[in-house]
Amino acid sequence: MAESNAILFYLSQGTGFLPSDHLLQSQILQWLFFEQYSHEPYIATSRYWISILNRSEEYRSSIEQKRKPGYAALTVMEKHLTSHTFFVDGHYTIADIGLFAYTHVAHEGEFNLTPFPAIQAWLERVKAQFRYITITQQC
Repeated sequence: MAESNAILFYLSQGTGFLPSDHLLQSQILQWLFFEQYSHEPYIATSRYWISILNRSEEYRSSIEQKRKPGYAALTVMEKHLTSHTFFVDGHYTIADIGLFAYTHVAHEGEFNLTPFPAIQAWLERVKAQFRYITITQQC
């Protein structure tokens, strides 16, 4: 199976990470689609060029083009999280897992999360989840 969010959906079947209610599942999918089309292309790509490839100057023009839509995605998240503990139904779900992945390392793509207090608080709530491990922690 390919595609990270399809894998998340498959693995979460029958767990607390994916409610059985179809409306809630659809809301989760909505956020996972948002992550793939409105978040990841801007935040993850910038991070890759800057922190993984270490070629920020070579990609500077492309990075700057991704800045505005990346901040737009963060603004959508911030607005939602201002009145929600997690993305769907007040519970930690695969929507949170999918969005956490690149949001918590957005600074590595030169995205400043300081103006987003609701996102920062949500990141801490995610990190407080049972069995949370960092992206670089050895299993």
